[in-house]
Amino acid sequence: MDKHDIRTAYQAARAQGRRARDAAESIGVSEGAALAAHIGADEGPTRAVALRADWLALLRSLKPCGPLLALTRNEGAVHEKTGVYDKLSGEGAIGLALGEDIDLRLFFHQWHAGLAVTEWAQNPGNEALPSLQFFDRHGTAVHKIFVRETSDRAAWRRVVEQWQDHAARPAFERPTSPATKAPARVDAKAFSEAWGAMTDTHQFFPLLRQFGVERRQGFRLVEGRYTRRVDRGAVRETLTDAAFNGTPIMVFVGSPGCIQIHTGPVKRVEPLEMKGQTWLNVLDPGFNLHLREDLIDEAWVVEKPTSDGVVTSLEAFDARGELMAMFFGARKPGQPERGAWRDMLAQRPTLDAPTPA
Repeated sequence: MDKHDIRTAYQAARAQGRRARDAAESIGVSEGAALAAHIGADEGPTRAVALRADWLALLRSLKPCGPLLALTRNEGAVHEKTGVYDKLSGEGAIGLALGEDIDLRLFFHQWHAGLAVTEWAQNPGNEALPSLQFFDRHGTAVHKIFVRETSDRAAWRRVVEQWQDHAARPAFERPTSPATKAPARVDAKAFSEAWGAMTDTHQFFPLLRQFGVERRQGFRLVEGRYTRRVDRGAVRETLTDAAFNGTPIMVFVGSPGCIQIHTGPVKRVEPLEMKGQTWLNVLDPGFNLHLREDLIDEAWVVEKPTSDGVVTSLEAFDARGELMAMFFGARKPGQPERGAWRDMLAQRPTLDAPTPA
């Protein structure tokens, strides 16, 4: 399809009520490609302009806009947080946002293109919805930022004017199917000993790289000692318990280029059955989580030793082995894990490990 055909088909799908990601997929293009096709268009409900690729500086320039909605998602979970883009720092391709509400881990080597997007609502009485949207080279969204009712729209317009690049026309590559790799042969005893020697949760990713294992394979290697499988309903049960007893938690959701974190209580936990899908929702002021509960294939309780004591997480994976979301008890470095959080996870029954074929 040429750009005109993409715009026409995309708008038709949006008019049917599909979300942007689903609308793009329904016409056979990535979300990034669908929106990039609107660059330069001077009619229609969607307009887009490309942004200059100095991502950290761009994000830093958002502070005068006041509260904005930060959105990070993957195939099975959407994490939305409202707050000010503040306390941004970076070194090379790695960035951090450590504001009071906006807490991000940024992997800029995955950020291929940024667009300032304006969509006019189907209802003429509603205001246009401005956003900044960032995509990887395959057109998958890595992070999105939306104007809120309390945002300073004049400051927002200044940011867009400062960073827009009218000459740029981002292009995206179609993803190739990853080759299926056999699990790495690993010295399970050495891996378990290295796991037990961790003193900080941030040592976990280097540990996986050191032994050449992916996340779930690592869990299986230490199953029964540091990890255990639990029922897929453990996420709903744990969120419901946290809402009932007021235990503050941390909720991590990642895209290819960003991990977004909520720290604090959750209060309104609502499951929703819709069009054959089961969504588990947290609908609190300033924080929303939308998790496709029906896509959870495995859930694990994971213990990592640290200098502050054991840190315990609940992690949900889809059938492809992709990490959907992680949940921790709220804590700061130097503080031990909350006993209430550990007790909640202890109540989740352990599933028997599958018998090897």
